[in-house]
Amino acid sequence: MNHSVTLPGSADRLLEALDPEQRAVAEALRGPVRVLAGAGTGKTRAITHRIAYGVATGVYNPAEVLAVTFTARAAGEMRNRLRTLGAPGVQARTFHAAALRQLRYFWPKVYGGEPPELTASKIPIVAGAARRNRLDVDQARLRDLASEIEWSKVTNVRPDDYERLAPVHGREVNGLDPSTVAHVFSTYEELKREQGRMDMEDVLLIGAALLSEDDRVAAQVRKQYRWFVVDEFQDVSPIQSTLLDLWLGGRDEICVVGDPAQTIYSFAGAKASYLTGFRTKYPEATNVELVRNYRSTPQVILAANGLLAGTATGAVQLRAQSPAGEEVRWHEATDEVAEADAVAARVAELVKAGVPLREMAVLFRINAQSETFEEALTARSIPYVVRGAARFFERPEVRQALALLRASLRAGEAASDGMLEQVRGVLAGMGWSTEAPTARGQARDRWESLMALVSQAEEYATTELAPSLEGLVSELDRRAAEQHAPVAEGVTLATLHTAKGLEWDAVFLVGVQEGSMPITYADTPAAVEEERRLLYVGITRARAHLMISWSLARNPGGQARRKPSRFLASLRPESVTDRTPAATRDPKARRRGKASTCKLCQRPLATSKERNRGFCADCPIPYDEELFESLKVWRRERADAESVPAFVVFSDATLEALAEVQPADRKALLRINGIGAAKLEKYADDVLAVLGGRYSVDK
Repeated sequence: MNHSVTLPGSADRLLEALDPEQRAVAEALRGPVRVLAGAGTGKTRAITHRIAYGVATGVYNPAEVLAVTFTARAAGEMRNRLRTLGAPGVQARTFHAAALRQLRYFWPKVYGGEPPELTASKIPIVAGAARRNRLDVDQARLRDLASEIEWSKVTNVRPDDYERLAPVHGREVNGLDPSTVAHVFSTYEELKREQGRMDMEDVLLIGAALLSEDDRVAAQVRKQYRWFVVDEFQDVSPIQSTLLDLWLGGRDEICVVGDPAQTIYSFAGAKASYLTGFRTKYPEATNVELVRNYRSTPQVILAANGLLAGTATGAVQLRAQSPAGEEVRWHEATDEVAEADAVAARVAELVKAGVPLREMAVLFRINAQSETFEEALTARSIPYVVRGAARFFERPEVRQALALLRASLRAGEAASDGMLEQVRGVLAGMGWSTEAPTARGQARDRWESLMALVSQAEEYATTELAPSLEGLVSELDRRAAEQHAPVAEGVTLATLHTAKGLEWDAVFLVGVQEGSMPITYADTPAAVEEERRLLYVGITRARAHLMISWSLARNPGGQARRKPSRFLASLRPESVTDRTPAATRDPKARRRGKASTCKLCQRPLATSKERNRGFCADCPIPYDEELFESLKVWRRERADAESVPAFVVFSDATLEALAEVQPADRKALLRINGIGAAKLEKYADDVLAVLGGRYSVDK
């Protein structure tokens, strides 16, 4: 086939507004094409002009083009742009919408009758499956189970395979073992069939089955669509990749667009390898990189590029096209309240400078972090809107907790315990504990919200002369009343995941400290790198003003134990805590004898791990290694008995200190870093028995 085309004037004009890289995309009309499009580089402009140019030059019949996106909003935007560019007949749909349309058309022809009813939510069916398995779970765990079933289905993991494959993929539902989850998953599928229903994942699975099992269906779909464009290709899941291959049927007329640096949904089944490995599958593919960023100032782009420097993301190096702006602001706060106050103060400054409230956003890692910023903005009468979640005091678990606290007051329960103990007791009845769930998901989000209430109670207890449960409830009611006022326009509060695809003049990235960014449950190198990419998404949301902040303590007056995120190490200026020796920064560490120089060679200790241990990595181990191993065996037995991670009992550094000092009594145990009054009471007898060779451990 001759691929040369005559360029009508109208077609030529479509290319005039494009930069050289965007034009290269628009002109690559045939064969496989991969577009690596950095944040703010105009990828939607490039691919819509490509489609319109193909239609205008006669290469494409608009009815034979299918543009696939991941959200209905993106599909609508693409249809509007194509209409404006003179290609109104092109189909732009999400994967699910395209598959559902085909399913509803072909089901009666292949199977007869109407297709199963699409269920609006998995939760009722999951709840029924849990009951059949005699499982008592709350709403948060039901949502976690629904999410796990969704992940399983999009990654082609069947119920029979779940128990075997879940640990391989690091999957877990907090409080439930893989076998139980597998049984619930299997029962969910049975119930769904009994009720004549299908879920959104079934739409993709059934769509793929129709194409793979019926040649007539496959032929008709492939005759209908000859040209494919897929946006956000880094977010494609295995089942979506399978469906796309079936649509293509061995052809290679496909253009994929994506940014490996914005892969932030691996936990939901997305695989960036489909994008990064595209040229392995299609060696002759045209490759274009969009690198000119039209969104952000050079200062913002410098931070974004610096964050990814030296990492193997496969991302493009952005080149700022906007005029220079103000420098990125870095703020180290003593605590979360001070951090929120600093953000609110800066928002007020920007308002005076003419930046609209709707053009500002405060972005955080998890929803539970929003409350402190809601309070700080409210205190300055600055309206705000929480995106993608309810405001803190409107969340179900928070409303339930406040109702239970008020009920305790109305019941006139004896306050034999202190106010904090009363609060912790009420929340413990809702499933809260001092230890966070190990898995991500709704159960973790619920715990974070309840933990925020505990922190508020602790803060209230330190600021009031006579703290009481009644006073705390009144304070929480006041906050709730002030923060529930409706607003027409305000500062956006959102999680980093929710912010993807959006942009603002001013962005505040908050809570960027270790434990929050990366989040504590990012416990593998791959998970940590996904957290880095999440921060990159946050940085690249900012057009002109960017402020990145962290806090050294959760509550006012708390010990400054936190550290700024490791991701900021090469980006931020030196802070006060960087200049303060570790041994003098933390009074508790000083009391416990946290070292700043090696006890063996007297050289400065470079890392927190070395300072905890008291000796540098190059020196010989100063403790009894056999005794250390015995202590580790004992710790594992206790951790298993208490169903907690081993480090909750004692850290490795504490065990090393025990094996070195070998304290002989309780008083000496208290001098070991990591052993306080509570752990002394709980573990002293066992530890002293191990140290004295009187504790039986099975090695």
